[in-house]
Amino acid sequence: MSERTSREWGDRLPPGQILTEKWPVLHAGTVPHVDLDTWDFRIFGLVEEERVLTWPEFLALPKYEYTSDIHCVTTWSRFDNHWEGVSFRDVMNLFRVRPEAKYVLVHAEQGYTTNLPLEDLLQDGVMFAYRHDGRDLTPEHGWPLRLVVPHLYFWKSAKWVRGIEFLAEDRPGFWEQYGYHLYGDPWQEQRYRDDPEWLGAGRTTDDYYRTIRSRVRRAMQERGTTTDR
Repeated sequence: MSERTSREWGDRLPPGQILTEKWPVLHAGTVPHVDLDTWDFRIFGLVEEERVLTWPEFLALPKYEYTSDIHCVTTWSRFDNHWEGVSFRDVMNLFRVRPEAKYVLVHAEQGYTTNLPLEDLLQDGVMFAYRHDGRDLTPEHGWPLRLVVPHLYFWKSAKWVRGIEFLAEDRPGFWEQYGYHLYGDPWQEQRYRDDPEWLGAGRTTDDYYRTIRSRVRRAMQERGTTTDR
């Protein structure tokens, strides 16, 4: 692993991260066996009508490409990952979300989940990827489909995704229930749920998100991460 640190890379490498050219494999449990003939993608929760997509139906959605950096909570980062797949916004075009929906719980194989604000999933670069750097994803890295959320720590980019559930209130996912941060901004080193903003925000996650939303959006704009590059 490279010893190049955030001091050398300035604003591109978040604090506490070390740059690598490798792509480490990290996950809880085993790599699931996936049968594409029976695979489906479920859209449910606070939507006007639930949808279920087969693998051919998902592949038929508009193709989206984006290049972004990976920042893992375990302190490694990897630059210039080229993803191919379907943007979250194009998936959203398939259905109508009810007005009270503010959060999404992403569901993956083996009961894994992760939680995100809906607003974050509508940012540029957020997508369901099936290819990486010109090749199909490998099973260890989430084949056939993984979420990619470039501006948050990589555990939020769930592997082996099988559905999205729209919620009115935030619901912690798998790692978040074990103490990982509810949001996970790498530029603020939001690795665990013990940061001062969380402790002082109030009793609800809505209070917390209100305290950080404007700062996070401003920082993304300054880094140019809200537009394709």
